[in-house]
Amino acid sequence: MVCVPYLLLLLLPPLLRVSADTTEPCELDDDDFRCVCNFTDPKPDWSSAVQCMVAVEVEISGGGRSLEQFLKGADTNPKQYADTIKALRVRRLKLGAAQVPAQLLVAVLRALGYSRLKELTLEDLEVTGPMPPKPLEATGPAFTTLSLRNVSWATGGAWLGELQQWLKPGLRVLNIAQAHSLAFPCAGLSTFEALTTLDLSDNPSLGDSGLMAALCPNKFPALQYLALRNAGMETLSGVCAALAAARVQPQSLDLSHNSLRVTAPGATRCVWPSALSSLNLSFAGLPRLPKGLPPLLSVLDLSCNKLSREPRRDELPEVNDLTLDGNPFLDPGALQHQNDPMISGVVPACARSALTMGVSGALALLQGARGFA
Repeated sequence: MVCVPYLLLLLLPPLLRVSADTTEPCELDDDDFRCVCNFTDPKPDWSSAVQCMVAVEVEISGGGRSLEQFLKGADTNPKQYADTIKALRVRRLKLGAAQVPAQLLVAVLRALGYSRLKELTLEDLEVTGPMPPKPLEATGPAFTTLSLRNVSWATGGAWLGELQQWLKPGLRVLNIAQAHSLAFPCAGLSTFEALTTLDLSDNPSLGDSGLMAALCPNKFPALQYLALRNAGMETLSGVCAALAAARVQPQSLDLSHNSLRVTAPGATRCVWPSALSSLNLSFAGLPRLPKGLPPLLSVLDLSCNKLSREPRRDELPEVNDLTLDGNPFLDPGALQHQNDPMISGVVPACARSALTMGVSGALALLQGARGFA
């Protein structure tokens, strides 16, 4: 979260009086496209971030330290630097590994409001203290993609609503991984009018009941893609009930890499969203087809499960594109590869996917993201 020396260096004149020859701890590639800063030194040279002002992609790591020292500049009005900030090329910004006062985070968002930033990623941050009072109108950035991984907030589950009030409308993609709290107070959450993609993957403690709390009713009217990989989902009926309660109509649902139960004791029949056309149940540990599948699908992925026989036609929904690769009835060695991806020098598709699960599936959502406006 050492965005202060990068963006607020415009607001802190002392940082501008440095040698242009300084190259560490920040590195800018030869194309002036990507700039990476890692402030791990006990006495970091924050001014090195000045070279990132020409980059399109910027990644800044604070080395795990507190940024409270920069609070003195948090009250500066960024409007006086609006033209300079807008002239920056940055479209994608990643900030991480720091303890950040909430007041400072808001100051940075206000400055970013004058930028042309499209994507913001916050990773491994501890946001301390209460958020400032709600502004009369959103003054932060109007980016399209917001990604958060392992970000803790002093305000608990209220964090999303409090963060949302500083952002301009128009967010289309929201990725939240390794969250400390996803139980959002729905009354404090505004409607995400333009949000088409919600990725809650890599939250293994979420579960069916947690999904019900995270999906506030009527807050995601435009949702088309919902990803719940490795999110502790337990049953199809529990997921279906959460979607129904939230009144969402996703076209695509990814439930891969969850240990799904085939049946849920006492589960009632649930009506799936009518818009749902693609369902990913790969790597779900299924020994047989689960009950309660949507009756009509365009795509159904059942690859890399534990199916010992080919599903009968009457067991399947009406589906155009069915994937069954990597199941024992097709590949007797598939189960061994799922349990131990390094069992041989040949890495099959199921093992390759298992090996890469440490990298968030959000990367798939960002393909082609270099086509910045």
